[in-house]
Amino acid sequence: MLQLPDSPPRMKTLVSIDESYKLCRQLIAKYSATFYLSTLLLSEEKRPPIWAIYAWCRRTDELVDGPGSAMTTPETLDLWEQQLESIFAGEPVENYDVALADTVRRFPIEIQPFRDMIAGQQMDLYRSRYETFEDLYLYCYRVAGTVGLMSTSIMGLDETRNSAPWNCQQQPYMPTAEEIALGIAKQLTNILRDVGEDARRGRIYIPLEDLARFNYTEEDLFKGVIDDRWRSLMQFEINRAREFYTNAERGISYLSPDARWPVWAALMHYSRILTIIEHNDYNVFTRRAYVPQWQKLLSLPGAWMRSQVL
Repeated sequence: MLQLPDSPPRMKTLVSIDESYKLCRQLIAKYSATFYLSTLLLSEEKRPPIWAIYAWCRRTDELVDGPGSAMTTPETLDLWEQQLESIFAGEPVENYDVALADTVRRFPIEIQPFRDMIAGQQMDLYRSRYETFEDLYLYCYRVAGTVGLMSTSIMGLDETRNSAPWNCQQQPYMPTAEEIALGIAKQLTNILRDVGEDARRGRIYIPLEDLARFNYTEEDLFKGVIDDRWRSLMQFEINRAREFYTNAERGISYLSPDARWPVWAALMHYSRILTIIEHNDYNVFTRRAYVPQWQKLLSLPGAWMRSQVL
């Protein structure tokens, strides 16, 4: 559990910038192996700031979903937002913050997506059900769709797309909608993969209107019932997630050429989880869907090819 001080200790001796980036890298490598593998495809210059952002996202998520999350209160998240503001003011409070403070100093990153992510964690403190997909979409945007917005200035855009004389006055297209779509797709994938784990904590993220659509009840879900109703419901949700992945694909070509391969790799690795769920006969109650490392490695040439031609 992350411990937040009542008032930020300004005189605390913190690690160097290089050491802080190292801590962020270690955190991501330990807890987000799939994402970490994708970041290794980035240029050496772009890896550390991406690690810094994702380390902050991971630590933010831990406040609500980590081992000590039972002690998290709205006041905890308020203090976390104050700490975020200190980071953007160039006054890091903790060792991990040093890297993010350096990142936001070097790149034009807006603070609002970070605030939105904290707001998403606040939703988890008082909501354990979502009536409609529209309700769930807001949650998914806040906890995952924001990540692409945090990362855009680091990934960079392909400015050669506007190099023709008739395009030179146009602003580069910002694939904002596509970046958000990728975050939504990944969060929906997380939700489907973690149905059993969430149920054991009394949470249901699948919209209740979808359960009703397939005549599947909350009681069925808590009992882990796998029947034709459940399979149809899960296929419906999987198809929805895949639509978001498809929408996200359209924006990758607008990124800087050296950022396309890792984004394609991350998209392909994560979307593969949906296929694993299908192969497991939609049993997400007692079987965890994961992509073996060898499959991730085998997909890298295909991701590279897509980054070159799509």
